[in-house]
Amino acid sequence: MRVFMLGWEFPPFISGGLGTACYGLTKAMSGIGTDIVFVIPRPVSNPFSTHVRLVSPQPGGGAAQPVNEFRLDEFENVSFRPIDAQISPYNTPANYDVEQARRERESAAGGTVAPSSEHGTDTARQHAHHSTQSAHNPLQTNAHYAGNLFEEVARYANMAADMARREQFDVIHAHDWMTYPAGLAVAGLSGKPLVVHVHSTEFDRAGAGLDQRIYDIERRGMHAAIKVIAVSALTKSIITRHYGIDPAKVEVVYNAIETNGNGLGYDERYNIHKDEKIVLFLGRITMQKGPEYFLAAAKKVLEVMDNVKFVMAGSGDLIRKTIELAAAMGIGHKVLFTGFLRGADVDRVFKMADLYVMPSVSEPFGIAPLEAMSHDVPVIISKQSGVSEVIQNALKVDFWDVDEMANKIIAVLRHPPLSQTLRQHGSFEIRRMSWADAARSCVEVYQQAVEMMK
Repeated sequence: MRVFMLGWEFPPFISGGLGTACYGLTKAMSGIGTDIVFVIPRPVSNPFSTHVRLVSPQPGGGAAQPVNEFRLDEFENVSFRPIDAQISPYNTPANYDVEQARRERESAAGGTVAPSSEHGTDTARQHAHHSTQSAHNPLQTNAHYAGNLFEEVARYANMAADMARREQFDVIHAHDWMTYPAGLAVAGLSGKPLVVHVHSTEFDRAGAGLDQRIYDIERRGMHAAIKVIAVSALTKSIITRHYGIDPAKVEVVYNAIETNGNGLGYDERYNIHKDEKIVLFLGRITMQKGPEYFLAAAKKVLEVMDNVKFVMAGSGDLIRKTIELAAAMGIGHKVLFTGFLRGADVDRVFKMADLYVMPSVSEPFGIAPLEAMSHDVPVIISKQSGVSEVIQNALKVDFWDVDEMANKIIAVLRHPPLSQTLRQHGSFEIRRMSWADAARSCVEVYQQAVEMMK
C-alpha cells in the first residue's frame, strides 16, 4: 500500500497537535511497512530530516529535482515532498512585540508580573513571525497562521496535484481542512480514493464565530471523501450532526503518545521558588483552549493557597487579552507567560509542573494531557474533549465550571496521595496507547476505501 499523504504541519514546523499527530502517525505507519509520500508546505529541517528524501516541486510542471537524501530506520518507508510556502505559523499581529507586551503587563500589575523565561521570550520572538498582511488576514480572529491562508491553500493544492502526476500511489490521505482542496484535486486527477482526517472542525476552533469559507471547504472535503477519519467520538458526532455525513462513513482513530518517563524537576531560570506549586496550561492561547476559564480557576485557587504559580505556555490570538485579564484580575504576579515552546523546553516545563490543566471549550482530541502523563504529571481535563474518552486516570470537569476546576486543582496540590495515584496509574495507562495501533487502524481504513472504489 502506497499512500499520497497531504499534511500542513510536521515537526519542527508546528503550531499545535496536528503536527505532533502527523509525526507520530507517519513514524508508526513507516514502522509497519506502509510506503508514504508526505507532501508538506515547507521543508523539513535537519534535526527531523535525516531520515527522508526531499524533492522540491517545480511550478509549471517541471521535473522534480532531489535536493537532499538521507535514511533512518524509523522512517525508512517515508519520502517527504516540501512545497515552499509564503505563510508563517503562530499567527501574531504585525505590531506585536513580546518584550513590549511584557513591559505593558508589568506596568499594568504594578511591576509585579512574573517575567517570562529567557528561552520562552526568545522562542516567542523567533516563532511569532509577523505578517505584513495581518490587517487583511481573512482568518485574523481564529487563525493559527499569519499571511493569506486561503491563497496558500489554493497554491498548495495546485502544486500537490502537479506533483501527484509523477507519483504512483493507491490512496490519498488528507489531514485537516487546509489540505482538503489538494486532496480533491489529486483524487480528481488520479481516480484514487480520498480519505480525509479530521483533527478539528471549524465548530471547535471558532465557536459562534464560524468562518463560512472554512466550513464549506470542510464539508466539501468530507462529502467527496470515500472515508472520513475522526480523532474521537466527539468529533464524529460533530461531523455527522453539522456536516451531514453518514455515520457509517466515519471511522474513529484515536491519537497516541510516545512515552519517555522524564519525571519531575526544577529549573531556576523560571524564577520559581522551590516551595511553590506549579499549575501548567500548555497550548494555543485561543478561544478554543479556554484560557479565561484557566485564569478564573486560578484566581479562586489563589484565594485559599498562596504558594502556587500558574504557567501559561503558548501563543495565539488571545495572548495579549489573556495577559491583560490576568493583570485586571489582580493575579498577574502569579501568572507566568512563557511564549511558544517546543522540544526540550516543553520537556523542561513539564518537569517543573505539579499539575497540568486543559480547560478546552471544544477539544477534538488533545495530545497535551498525554504528554503531561508521560512526564508523570497529574492532569485535569475538560469533559468537552476527545481524550476524555480514552483516559480514565485523570480528573475531569466541565470547562465552564471554574469552581469545580479550582476545587480539583486544590485537591491535587494539597493531597499528595491523590497526586501520586494519578501519576502512577496515568503513567501505566498511557503505555497501552500506541501510535502503531492508530497506524494499523488507518491502514484498515485505506483498505476499505480501495475496496469501495472497486
